[in-house]
Amino acid sequence: MSEKKVVKIVKRSERAQRKPAKPKAARKTASDMVNTVTSWVSEFQERQRAETTKAIDNLIRSRQQPNEA
Repeated sequence: MSEKKVVKIVKRSERAQRKPAKPKAARKTASDMVNTVTSWVSEFQERQRAETTKAIDNLIRSRQQPNEA
């Protein structure tokens, strides 16, 4: 039951040329975070616009009604 393990020897000059596999995963994670925050900002802006529009409409309606004094 001997399992031979393969060991690859990497020389110093070759080590600089090799690209690590993690940056793609890190880039995807960062991209996902940016997309999430971007969607949050978009939702917040839409909500603010809706609230502002509603407030302006309420102000206009209240000014159009005659004051009963």
